[in-house]
Amino acid sequence: MKGFLQQLFDYNFYSNRKLIEQCTSMEQIPEQSIKLFSHILNAHHIWNQRMLSNPIEFDIWQIHDLAKWGDIHYDNQRTSFEIITNTDDFTRRVDYENSEGRTFSNELKDILYHIVNHSTHHRGQILMDFRASGLAPEPLDYIFYKR
Repeated sequence: MKGFLQQLFDYNFYSNRKLIEQCTSMEQIPEQSIKLFSHILNAHHIWNQRMLSNPIEFDIWQIHDLAKWGDIHYDNQRTSFEIITNTDDFTRRVDYENSEGRTFSNELKDILYHIVNHSTHHRGQILMDFRASGLAPEPLDYIFYKR
């Protein structure tokens, strides 16, 4: 389990980094893409803090400047890798409150998988937004990463 999750988060790190690099080279980033990538960063941060029982610093739809994306992304990934590295029981339940104030409980492994899956989903939306704006997105499929 630990090795598989480390691979998934490595893929997530790689894909987000590629997207940040592509956005950095653009004259103008589509507004929806900024909103979606900020959301990816925020959600990752929120889930990390829930797993660690720490205070949450970002709102779910808070917008971040492109200049801060790399630092937030790196911090998110470092924190997730530390959680994975220091965990012996991935079936441990994490109790948390969602953004609407409802309480839930999920296994750690499911939350970790959700972070990567959620990011992949929204990266796909960003790539569609790029295409709709006449931009050619880099392929970020998992299989391309593994080649």
